[in-house]
Amino acid sequence: MKDRVSFPLQEGEYARQAHCDLPAGSFEREIGKDGFFGPASHMYHRHPPTGWSQWDGPLRPRALDTNRLPTPGPSPWDAAPLLYNERLSLRLWCCRTAMDHLVRNGDGDDCLFVHRGRGVLFCDYGRLPFREGDYLVLPRATSWRIEPAEPVTLLMIEATHGSYRLADRGPAGRHAIFDPGVLDHPHLDDEFARQAEAPGEWQVRLKARGQLNTITYPFNPLDAIGWKGDLTVLRLNWRDIRPLMSHRYHLPPSAHSTWVADDFVICTFVPRPMESDPGALKVPFFHNNDDYDEVIFYHQGNFFSRDNIDAGMITWHPCGFTHGPHPKALAAGNQASRRETDEVAVMIDSRQPLHLAELPPGVENTDYVHSWQGATQAT
Repeated sequence: MKDRVSFPLQEGEYARQAHCDLPAGSFEREIGKDGFFGPASHMYHRHPPTGWSQWDGPLRPRALDTNRLPTPGPSPWDAAPLLYNERLSLRLWCCRTAMDHLVRNGDGDDCLFVHRGRGVLFCDYGRLPFREGDYLVLPRATSWRIEPAEPVTLLMIEATHGSYRLADRGPAGRHAIFDPGVLDHPHLDDEFARQAEAPGEWQVRLKARGQLNTITYPFNPLDAIGWKGDLTVLRLNWRDIRPLMSHRYHLPPSAHSTWVADDFVICTFVPRPMESDPGALKVPFFHNNDDYDEVIFYHQGNFFSRDNIDAGMITWHPCGFTHGPHPKALAAGNQASRRETDEVAVMIDSRQPLHLAELPPGVENTDYVHSWQGATQAT
């Protein structure tokens, strides 16, 4: 991208600054490359860019209600992928009782987001309690199991053939968003030692190259007495994220990047003050993200840019079409009726196109593509 020719051009009526002080009666649309990092242009339209009256074809935006999925089996590998490609796989798994076996992912790192519940993770590196709102990042081929204190629902994000790393904070510095000091790791405590001493056979169910292998041991292989190094399981709760914000400018989703993997990024939207400058947009801008598929998992709160979206739902916007706030959200933003957001959501932006699994009837809201219809007035 370094060799691109870049120079500013202007035609007709336009805003001097993106996302601020739009021409009267206009709707702004950002056309961008490389997510929100590459060359971009801003169009100013008379009508909402999402104001289509009909949609034919498979590229449509989709909304999935994971609350309607059938209950999977007792192993994480019983949960089938919902969205997937060669670099990324999304599953939703529920655990109600202590796992009687270990699992190991030989296909890539796992990022587990705890949507509901709390419990304890036992893994090669030790014991780690967790609760609702935690990210648990497990290096590839880590053996693990959980003992829930209450029913647990996990969004499982696999970095297929890849690893997770922290996002580059740029000029904000490495302590921005969250200080690495808030990251927790497992410990070899007394409870870990006790579980390792329990007699009997243990199975490790290894997923590798998309196939399952069952490895049986005459002892519990989670029996480490010590370890050292800089590779381990990590825990981060969304409540420890302190988002970048500007009272005069609506920041793009990339400002909320949490974890980075090969060909995709995970962002976290957490409560923050709304923009207070009269000329600044108060909701996400209409945009074409023509190099990435955008997926959002809605965890909790009032999702200010969406209508009829509840906790536990997933939206998927394949690359190649314009999307943005729903009409009610846009109207509320224009009226500046809210002072802060209260949503918590996990966004996954995938460089490679995603595929949708065959889902049971009722999981997809097929009317979602029509949810942008309705009268909307520009500022």
